[in-house]
Amino acid sequence: MAETSFSLDTVVALQNISVRYRAPEQKYKSFKEYAIRVLQRQVRFREFLALDNISIEVKLGEIFGIIGRNGAGKSTLLKVVSRVINPTNGRVWIKGRVSPLLELGAGFHPELTGRENVFLNGTLLGHTMSEVRDVLDKILDFAELGRFIDAPVRTYSTGMVARLGFSIATAWRPEILIVDEILAVGDEAFREKCYARLEGYRDGGTTTFIVTHNMDTMLSLCKSAIWLDHGKIVAMGKTKDVVAEYHSKGGF
Repeated sequence: MAETSFSLDTVVALQNISVRYRAPEQKYKSFKEYAIRVLQRQVRFREFLALDNISIEVKLGEIFGIIGRNGAGKSTLLKVVSRVINPTNGRVWIKGRVSPLLELGAGFHPELTGRENVFLNGTLLGHTMSEVRDVLDKILDFAELGRFIDAPVRTYSTGMVARLGFSIATAWRPEILIVDEILAVGDEAFREKCYARLEGYRDGGTTTFIVTHNMDTMLSLCKSAIWLDHGKIVAMGKTKDVVAEYHSKGGF
């Protein structure tokens, strides 16, 4: 996929993307049982398309929304953009570094303290220890974890994990930010602070992909959006139009 195929302000382009998964037809009580059945060649697999011929183009500074029911392919799409998985078919074109917030606690070591996990996650995002130290106070202030920052992450609530994860991922202005339902937890005041940061980064040129079931959030943050269902795009365009169609066809 050549860069000349797109306008100069295009940051992410997916062309005819499909992702095919294989899953066992029946459930197994343990991994041991599954492994034995595999060795005995008694496991039958079924294949399904998590994404089916998806094409999108997202511009510089755009907050792009993705809606759909559970299992629609939303998280798979974000993992393709994040380069966590490669598509079975199609082409991916990305201009810039991706900072993903895909799952609560992903990249956190439960036995390390919050402070120690700041350094761990910062280096996983490609920053040096010195760069992490430079923004440490900024991260701690934004996360508002108080004395819990020196407690093991395994003692944190989901909201506390979300606070710390978002604070680390956005401590440096990312070029491309991926947010998958992580803002669905925690208190309203912190979510509003996160939205304000996203809007500020948008004005600075950050491109953001956001998955949420909160339609008010989608409408207030996103200029454009897509509705996915069973791996296919049902609707794509202005967020208000996509959300209206989603509601009119029962996709609550």
